[in-house]
Amino acid sequence: MMPETSKGTILYVEDNSDNRSLVRRVLGAEGYSVVDAINAKQAIEELENRSFDLILMDINMPDMDGYTLTAKIKGMKNYSRIPIIAVTANVMRGDREKSLEAGCDGYIQKPIDIDAIGPQIERFITRSANV
Repeated sequence: MMPETSKGTILYVEDNSDNRSLVRRVLGAEGYSVVDAINAKQAIEELENRSFDLILMDINMPDMDGYTLTAKIKGMKNYSRIPIIAVTANVMRGDREKSLEAGCDGYIQKPIDIDAIGPQIERFITRSANV
């Protein structure tokens, strides 16, 4: 059961500290609890230690890109149902499709629209709760 104070717990996999700080501030103000992971290894460790309602996945990371990490998480029985949203500056034709093919459930463009991210997250968490 979730504490009353939180709409949900989000794992944000992002190597850029400015982006992590911005998203944590915005989503914290919206009532979400945000846990950071700066790389794939840390993301897997966090998944093993607590449960999440949603994962925000940066696509361009140095050790393992977000596509690869998404596919890996979706292949893990315990985590395959957690919605994963790609967060990326890759906005070329085909990038959205590539994110979805890797197993992402959605796609948010960078720079992040701080007015839109809360409602976008809520839609995914609500949808996955109803599955």
